[in-house]
This record gives sequence, structure tokens and C-alpha cells, in this order.
Amino acid sequence: MLRRLRLAVLAASVIAASSGCVSTHGGDHASGTGAAPAASTPPPPSRSASPASTGCTVAGRLATWSLKRRAAQLVVVPVQENDVLAAKTMVARGAGGIILFGSDAPPALPADLAALQRSAPRGLPALVMTDEEGGGVQRLANLAGNLPWPRTMAATLTVAQTRALAERVARGLRAAGVTMDLAPVLDLSDGPGPDAAHPDGARSFSINPPVATAYGLAFAQGMLQGGVIPVVKHFPGLGQASYNSDFGPSSVPSLPVLKAAALRPFDTAITAGVPAVMVGNVSVPGLTGGLPASLSTAAITGLLRDQLGFRGLVLTDSLSALAVKDAGYGVPRAAARAIGAGADMVMFDSSDPGATADAIIARIAAAVRSHRLPVSRLDDAVQHVLAAKHISLCP
Repeated sequence: MLRRLRLAVLAASVIAASSGCVSTHGGDHASGTGAAPAASTPPPPSRSASPASTGCTVAGRLATWSLKRRAAQLVVVPVQENDVLAAKTMVARGAGGIILFGSDAPPALPADLAALQRSAPRGLPALVMTDEEGGGVQRLANLAGNLPWPRTMAATLTVAQTRALAERVARGLRAAGVTMDLAPVLDLSDGPGPDAAHPDGARSFSINPPVATAYGLAFAQGMLQGGVIPVVKHFPGLGQASYNSDFGPSSVPSLPVLKAAALRPFDTAITAGVPAVMVGNVSVPGLTGGLPASLSTAAITGLLRDQLGFRGLVLTDSLSALAVKDAGYGVPRAAARAIGAGADMVMFDSSDPGATADAIIARIAAAVRSHRLPVSRLDDAVQHVLAAKHISLCP
């Protein structure tokens, strides 16, 4: 319980750094001049009337937003770190986040990200995400500091040293303008990779659940202490996947087998209060009906939300993965399906010719208009995104 409270408090302090009052005008292309504040002490609570006394409700405020504006909050726009202003138009339209790609961040990145945030609707900054796992999966090592592969961390560092290292890198990320790290990996693996056949390899801290859990939580705590929101991945665990889902269909063992080992680090992390979880693109026999977990109501709502009790932000892995395409889903359709299944934010690759943020937003909005996606689910997802940013619609 103490660890859970500590993570919850840390998460609140991190996301408070990018909090603000939200403009409630409902246009599809709402914009403003408010930039995401730098990490600092949050302002004191307002002495104005409470939401109850003013009649403000989140549902009422969201009802003033167009469907496209709400859908935009659920989209993570991919962008090269040497050209982040390419995402300016989508951020101005209210995109919920961007994800940085590249491996040699330019010195101008902090200034470019600050300029990008100034294009966001007033009080509604985009989450700025990166994959800073360690080893060969790092985007800003030249600006924020280097991390060893997770497997190396677990073999050569103590848990306390791992936490301190993650905190130091997180401070560098935050100084650059990054607010969310798509790490740590909680998958269990001691095999080769990462490569086309093996999704994890050295990205995994350990095949041993207690070791992977201890080091993964230490990494997450360090990120939070350094001002960056961690995202544990790849639920329900890719360590024993039959293939790398980026390159084709992939499955993992059945749910009873997963519960015996692979799900244990996620279960513990959820109990500890981790703020965000990424769902992978593997199928689970007997649970997902042949679909990738990222598109499965049984996996996201049934297992992650209802059984494990997770109440934070749920992100998908890239819906441009060939495992998703093999299931018969282009990215826009997959995005609408994922939101309906219980995800809150969707990701895709910029190299995918069939995927654009505009197409995804339009597909989600159309699914709501046709009643294939309940508006309550859309609004629930938006509320999870705003909560991750520590933004209240009823200040």
C-alpha cells in the first residue's frame, strides 16, 4: 500500500507540471497561444466556487466539444525529432500527444517542442512521448543521458541504482520537453533479440517475475521522480510471443499460463499505482478470439480494467503493426476498434501510407455518429487522457 501511495503521489506531482485550465469552445480546430508550462511547483488551489456549486460537470463540458475535437485527444502523432514542427497543425487541432522518432536529437529540440506546445489549444498541451527504454531503444540519449539495455541493468546494477539512473535520465528528458516515456518493458524474456522474430530480448529486465517486477518498478519510480510519466508495456506480456508482432501475426500462451508468470509484473505495477499501460498486438488463445490484444475488449476492458483493476491511461502499441493488418484492420478502423475495446490513446507509424491523424479522427467520430462506438466510451477515453495531463474541465 505504501508503494501504491508513493507512485500515486509521484504521478500527481509529475502531471501537475503540465496542468492548466481548458478552453471549452467546441470547434474542431480550436487553438490558442498557451504553452505547456515547464516543470515547476503547481499553483495553489483556486478559491473559486466548487464544480458542484457552479453546476459544472465533465460530461457537460465535453458535450460542448465537437466529436472531432474529442477524438483528436485520443491520437498520438508520430514525428521525427529533427522535424517536430511538422506536427504543429495536428497539435493545434487538439491532438492528444506526439511520439518522437530518431536516435540523434538535435540541440534545438527543446526550443522546437516549446514552440510546438504554443500551438496547442489553450491549457491543453500535447503529451510528448519517447521510447527511452535503454540500450538500442533510445531516442534522446545524446541530450538526456545513456541507459544500458534493461537486461544489463538487472545484471549489473542494484534496484536503487536503476531508480537513480532512470531519474537522472528523466530529468534530462523533462528539460528537453518530454513528458512521457513509453517504458519500462515488463515482459519476461531471457531469449535473443530484439529482432524480427523476437520482440523483447535484451529489452526485458529478466525472465524471473520478481526480478523484472523490482527493476521495472524502480525504473518507473525513477521516471516519476524525474518528472516524466512512465508507461509499462507490453500488456499482457510479449516475452513468450511466437513472433514479433511488428512483422506479422503473433500469439502468446493461454491466459492461465500468462497468469502464472507473465501477468505478475503488470499486476504488481497496477497495485503500485503505475499511471499508464501499453497494450501489445499479440493474440491470446481463449481470450482475444484471434484478434490482437490491442483490439480486444476481453483483453483491455475485461482483463486489464475489470480483473486487474487498472484505472489509468491505456495506450495501444503501434496499430501499423503487420499483426494488426493481418487481422484485417487498416489503422483508422483499428483505432476505432481499439477505443471501443477500452483503449484511450492510439499510436501508428508515419511510414504507413494508409494512416494519418486526420483519417483516424474522422473514423472515430464516424463510429460515434453511427452508434458503433458509444459516445460514453469516447468521453471516458478523453477523461483518461485529460487525467494523465492533470487537467480538470471543472476548475
